[in-house]
Amino acid sequence: MSGRAALRPAAVLALSALLLTGCTTESKDSPSDDRPDTAGGGAVEALAELEVRGSADSSGYDRRKFGSAWADVDGNSCNTRNDILRRDLADVGLDEDDCEVANGTLEVDPYTGDRVEFTAGRSKVDIDHLVPLSDAWEKGAGEWEPAKRIALANDPLNLLAVGASPNRQKGDKDAAEWLPAHEAYHCEYVALQIAVKRKYELWVTKDEHKAMSTVLEGCSDQKLPEPGEAPTSAPDRFGAPK
Repeated sequence: MSGRAALRPAAVLALSALLLTGCTTESKDSPSDDRPDTAGGGAVEALAELEVRGSADSSGYDRRKFGSAWADVDGNSCNTRNDILRRDLADVGLDEDDCEVANGTLEVDPYTGDRVEFTAGRSKVDIDHLVPLSDAWEKGAGEWEPAKRIALANDPLNLLAVGASPNRQKGDKDAAEWLPAHEAYHCEYVALQIAVKRKYELWVTKDEHKAMSTVLEGCSDQKLPEPGEAPTSAPDRFGAPK
């Protein structure tokens, strides 16, 4: 896993475009390094394409409607959480099953800029949904079929290993309500959220759009990652009610 030592927040845009690559059915020893070389367009232009509405309503939201937490949607015998840990951590150590991540290092927490050590069972690392599931529910996902919600919840484009403390401070807040303390990551953070919302046709509030626009004023050339295909999933298998 020595190749992961070079990962930095600046690389997250490209990495997040991958499908679940932490383990494959052929080999669970290392993820694929077949990463896209091109970006998926400009963040400013993509933001302009998003539908803007005045307010959002969270009524009816239930995490279970996005499927069981950390499902194995690609059928590789490794759940999504471990796939993302393997993608984002350096010096990864695996359990006896060659799938569950036992330890590793988040060399640069995108949300704080700090180095964070990961140990299974005593983790200071979370896997964050860049666009929180409750936010997605409020802004379009409440009208989707279960399969699409499961795909969003397990799409690497929308997932990032981060420090547990800032992730829990973020909660279900959108960009108008919360941005990472690590200001150097603001442009990439907003670009990733825009990429997810464009891919899944989610809308933004007026305040959210304004906050994203303000961030991008300082990085008008910010690119998006390639969105990649949505993970395939079987709603009946993962138990997502309508």
